[in-house]
Amino acid sequence: MIEVRSINHVSLLVADTRRSLEFYHGLLGLPVDGFRPDLGFPGAWLQVGDGQIHLLELSGSGPPQGNRQHGGRDYHLAMDVASLDEVVQALEAAGIEYTRSRSGRKALFCRDPDGNALELLESV
Repeated sequence: MIEVRSINHVSLLVADTRRSLEFYHGLLGLPVDGFRPDLGFPGAWLQVGDGQIHLLELSGSGPPQGNRQHGGRDYHLAMDVASLDEVVQALEAAGIEYTRSRSGRKALFCRDPDGNALELLESV
């Protein structure tokens, strides 16, 4: 039987790498991995624990179509955080809308500048 151990990386399509870095690195504090090779198009790699987020700025890529207001009912990336209260403060200070998880967990959903849904869960 195959044993899947962890997520290595997730790739997100973005329209503007710099703008996305302001969100993922500047607001969420994810470290940028400087070892991204030249792939022939702009982008960035960010560290999330043992995994990564790959931002891909590809021509013709735009925001996902048909986004639902609540990110929990859309394709989304989920990340554990130490303090959801700190996330709420940062999002509100940046004017970024979010919705609370409807599952009863201490979690919220927001969208990055390109409309990709993120779930941020407070880990115990």
